[in-house]
Amino acid sequence: MKRREKLIVGEYYHVFNRGVERRNIFNKDIDFLRFLDSMIFFNTEKPGWAVKDLRQSGVEDRPLPEDRLVDIVAYCLNSNHFHFILRENKENGITTFMKKICTGHAMYFNKKYERSGVLLQGRFKSVHIDSNDLLLYLSAYVNCNSQIHTIENAEKYPWCSFPEYLGSAGIGCQKNVVASQFENIEGYKKFCLEKVVGMKNRKDRGKLHLEE
Repeated sequence: MKRREKLIVGEYYHVFNRGVERRNIFNKDIDFLRFLDSMIFFNTEKPGWAVKDLRQSGVEDRPLPEDRLVDIVAYCLNSNHFHFILRENKENGITTFMKKICTGHAMYFNKKYERSGVLLQGRFKSVHIDSNDLLLYLSAYVNCNSQIHTIENAEKYPWCSFPEYLGSAGIGCQKNVVASQFENIEGYKKFCLEKVVGMKNRKDRGKLHLEE
């Protein structure tokens, strides 16, 4: 599905892309870690933010809430594709955020692995999340994407936001819009894992433009 609709401030979107020719866009743990850093430090209109090691960065290094281009509600990074749920905070916020992190990652990846040319399959795709039911469904889809693809149990997968939802440290997702709708963590976990079974059906994914 091509991104044609205007992205609206205050609205939520499922945003995704994959490597050109389905090639890997992450080869090693450091590639994933650097991308996660980018998701934090490039989430601002202000120039000059450097991608830093999360383990050496303090809260003061992160963009202030009022400066964030987007709210990152959920994410999953797989070897050859990624998924986000984002809220547009500023005019052109998602577009600017995606351009910054994807261009930065492509430059880093090409230099590190001595390649040239396009890394990602065109511009990012987006689907407007136009109901709360869809928001909850897609939060499960994104949070548990590694499990849907039988890569790794989502609870143990370090490159997704599901462990953060379950109480582990993470990049600081704005998860309350989802998590607050459940009585407790276990309630949300049960909801997600129950959805995973049906999500493995490609026909169901196709109906919601979830193809990878």
